[in-house]
Amino acid sequence: MSSTDPLDYRPLDASLRRELLDLARASINYGLDNGHPLPVNVADYAQELQQERACFVTLNLHGSLRGCIGHLEAMQPLVKDVVDNAYAAAFRDPRFPPLEKREAKELEIHISILTPAHSLVFSSEAELLSLLRPGIDGVILEEGARRGTFLPAVWESLPDRKSFLQQLKVKAGLSPGYWSDSIVVYRYETESF
Repeated sequence: MSSTDPLDYRPLDASLRRELLDLARASINYGLDNGHPLPVNVADYAQELQQERACFVTLNLHGSLRGCIGHLEAMQPLVKDVVDNAYAAAFRDPRFPPLEKREAKELEIHISILTPAHSLVFSSEAELLSLLRPGIDGVILEEGARRGTFLPAVWESLPDRKSFLQQLKVKAGLSPGYWSDSIVVYRYETESF
């Protein structure tokens, strides 16, 4: 995880956001017919979409989660991350069966572009809770090989800091009341659309 922010991450303008949403849908539709993500030539896209950025693509169907896949760290150009994660959310999220053609038209697609994550310094669970910013922070919790994250949007359903942290521990494979001085926590923000 990053401790400094090497690039100036300005929000994307409305046309670039629309382009990414259209590409995510195109990748899902392409995947229905071809069994893999939409191929993209990164050089064909705006400079902002060529930057290495991490993102999550979330799919909702009739108001319920239908898939969510992403990366916590930048590994590839944003445009490629979006098409790959949209495909993976539709067809490879282990919580759901692969998307069917009849579902595709009704999907709501949401993209969350992450800022680099920064580690939090704390000496107790109470201090960690005081550092969390509801509605703003995405949070990564690590304990040994266990790891879980919640995007900032999760605060909508878990607005209480303590409940948020307890459920994040469960997502990481720990008990809700678990605590250890070796827990590592990072926070990041997202640009979501």
